[in-house]
Amino acid sequence: MSLAMQQLGNTGLEVSRIGLGLAALGRPGYINLGHAQDLAHDYVVEAMEGRTHRMLDLAYEQGVRYFDAARSYGRAELFLQSWLKGKDLPDVVIGSKWGYIYTAEWSVEAEQHEIKRHDLEVLNRQWDESNAFLPGLNLYQIHSASFESGVLENKEVLNRLAQLKAQGTAIGITLSGDNQANVLEAALLTRVDGVHLFDCVQATFNILEQSIGPTLAQAAEAGLGIIVKEALANGRLTTRNKKPAFAKTKKILDELAQQYETGIDALALAYILTKPWAHTVLSGAAVESHLQSNLSAAFLKLNEPTLLRLEELALDPVEYWSERKGMQWN
Repeated sequence: MSLAMQQLGNTGLEVSRIGLGLAALGRPGYINLGHAQDLAHDYVVEAMEGRTHRMLDLAYEQGVRYFDAARSYGRAELFLQSWLKGKDLPDVVIGSKWGYIYTAEWSVEAEQHEIKRHDLEVLNRQWDESNAFLPGLNLYQIHSASFESGVLENKEVLNRLAQLKAQGTAIGITLSGDNQANVLEAALLTRVDGVHLFDCVQATFNILEQSIGPTLAQAAEAGLGIIVKEALANGRLTTRNKKPAFAKTKKILDELAQQYETGIDALALAYILTKPWAHTVLSGAAVESHLQSNLSAAFLKLNEPTLLRLEELALDPVEYWSERKGMQWN
């Protein structure tokens, strides 16, 4: 069986219900639990490119048609470019992001891995770079928009994004932090010359962080495409989470996973796929077996009692994001 396809809101793009995000594949360091183990501590560029190509091959074979990159994901766009070279894959949809500058210089031990800058100079430069690597880019997103960065009030940036939209690229916004819902509400009101700017939103929603759910439903009703990221909470919704505070939740997840004869990861992804507003959810896998397990979520049918138990596991957003902020790059 192959993955079902879904219209990405009113963008005119058709995506697979599960996509592949390249955050953990395009650079040596990331904040997923066990990331270094997944890469076998092998950070040679050619080795990482080969790993990424194998993951992309497997994903495409299994029906994945949405691939998500960013300028700050190290060489993710380059790896995606070299994988696409010589292939005729008109059904692939590619999204990338601008607004973070990668500063780790291919090191896991970098003092600073990325710097956020949401100004016109960075937008223009990173658009030119992204479009050179991935011509015909389908979706371009503001990376982690926030009130603090002022991007939703920057008329120069908004006008430039409106130009890209008029030229045929869907424009999106990605969100992070305990203020996701408020930023999205502001984005839904953002217009340029009377036209709504944003076609798509990518936000964190998972079993532990459910607070933005109602606002994502509102965005979907308004016609935006909805992409869910961090579905496994950067590895916290896997067996790798050994923190005592997670023990009670893990016991419940283990019981439910056993009931459905699946893994915690698939259970977590399947939960998101039950949401009618979730057009596609990203797998952040860096290992083929993990990707296979993630993709199996598309074929799980969760019953109502299971959904109710999973909804009871939500954390307070401030608590969730505080813990995420403390996670280590590895």
